[in-house]
Amino acid sequence: MNNLFPIFLKLENLHTLIVGGGYVGLEKITAVLDNSPEATVTLVSPEIRQEVREIAAHNNRIRLIERKFEDADLAEKDLVIVATNDKEENKRIKFVARAKHMLCNVADTPDLCDFYLSSVVRKGNLKVAISTNGMSPTMAKRLKEVLNEALPDNLETAMEQLKAVRDMLKGDFAYKVDELNRITSVLVEKPVGK
Repeated sequence: MNNLFPIFLKLENLHTLIVGGGYVGLEKITAVLDNSPEATVTLVSPEIRQEVREIAAHNNRIRLIERKFEDADLAEKDLVIVATNDKEENKRIKFVARAKHMLCNVADTPDLCDFYLSSVVRKGNLKVAISTNGMSPTMAKRLKEVLNEALPDNLETAMEQLKAVRDMLKGDFAYKVDELNRITSVLVEKPVGK
């Protein structure tokens, strides 16, 4: 059973630490910046891929530290993503972060994760995050492809129109919710005879 609590973080208000500058570190920093281009990220690793360096060269909110992780690197960070190829060190970093009450994701080790990075479908301001509870990132990736094709491209216009309607509605919160539910009910109504 998937007991995860879905949440969308405003990473531009947080400081993310990524430990590891190899292929997985590249994958994680890319995921962070694709979803939150204004995120502040510090990446620590004794070796840093050229692609990571190129990303950092074009973004002054990214700081690269080329050395092994030190516990002090956790200072003033809000979130930690661990992506080294040393499983014992990954585990140790997780427990140091836990002692500091920091949320931590350890790549490819679901049991050590406080959160997972989901597959994301984007249509303008709409984001749909997909989680398989860490069981199958490949399944999440495939579902992302299906949803990306299934969701129409004009959703941004519909959301803008619904926001305008919501802003014009008079009455209390319950009334506004009822009206918006009535207006959007056509999205889920099944055709007669189906």
